[in-house]
Formats: sequence, C-alpha cells, structure tokens
Amino acid sequence: MRFSTTRLFPLGLMLVLALLTFWLDRAVREDPAQPKGRRHDPDYLVHNFTSTAFNRLGGAETVISAAQMRHYPDDDSTELLRPRVVQAKPAEPRFTVNADRGVLEREGDEIFLYDNVLLVREPDAQHPGTRMTTSFLHIVRDRSIMRTDREVTLVEGRRSLSGRGMEYNNDSRELVLHSDVRARFESEKK
Repeated sequence: MRFSTTRLFPLGLMLVLALLTFWLDRAVREDPAQPKGRRHDPDYLVHNFTSTAFNRLGGAETVISAAQMRHYPDDDSTELLRPRVVQAKPAEPRFTVNADRGVLEREGDEIFLYDNVLLVREPDAQHPGTRMTTSFLHIVRDRSIMRTDREVTLVEGRRSLSGRGMEYNNDSRELVLHSDVRARFESEKK
C-alpha cells in the first residue's frame, strides 16, 4: 500500500484544523488578566434590597436594606451599596447604622460596613441617644457585638469619646476603646 501526497493532504489538513480548533478553544476560555479559577462576576443584582431577620417570637429584630445588592457565587460574598441596618430587640433601644457600602457574610450574620459609617442609638429611660461615626464597622449580629480598628467618635448628650479601635457589646453595654482615647464631659446647664 503506497501513500501518495494526494491521500495524505486531507489527513494533514484535518489534523491542522483540529489543532487550531483546540488552540482557539483554550484561548477563548482562559483570560490571562483573570487569576486561575472562576471569575468574580455577580450572579444576581437586586435594587432596593431589604432583608428582615425575626426573633423567636416572630417579631422583626434586624432589618438590612440597601440601594443595591450584588451576590458573587465564586466566593459567596454579597456587596451592598448604601446599606442601612436597623436592629430593634425587645426592651433595648433601637439602633440604626448607615454607610456608603457594605459586605454581608455568613448568611447575613456578619456585616462589614465601610465609608461614612453612622450609628444612631435611640434614647431610653436611663441614657440619651448616642451617635457614633467611623470609617469601618464590623457587626456580629448573633452576639450583638460591633467593632472597628479605625478612628471612632461617640457622642452621647453633652459627652463625647473618641479613640482608635473599639469593641461594643450591645447586650452588656460594655464599650472598650483601644488607643488614643480622648474624652470630653460638659456639665449640664441649670
């Protein structure tokens, strides 16, 4: 059996086309700018997002809302634009936190708020209302803990505290400022 060039040419052409197809498929699938693995693209986007967590008695306890919510399936992260967190537990003053952006983790149990964070706690019978400002706040909802490693300023009535780094337990009302603490207390005018 003799092989002639007229018989080998179609086989060679098919082999070249198969290799070219394989190379094009690989080139289209791999983006050298992206790291190896899955891309970080949102799988859904929600405008005017609201999520409500209820307590054991069926009352609304925490409401998280945002102008926009994006979920990313590759790392299961959720980004929020202009988030607002309102927590109202029975027999406790309600607090509201606003920020420019945020991230939800662990099905909303942990909330990370960034840029222009403002927390307002409503007054109760023993304490006047409180305003807290910082550039970052980490909220652990199920343990009622809020913390930051950044500059923080708290104003309650005619008193103010500021410092770097803070942890606040809403259940025990224990506040710890870590460093550079400054306080200002003004007497009540009579």
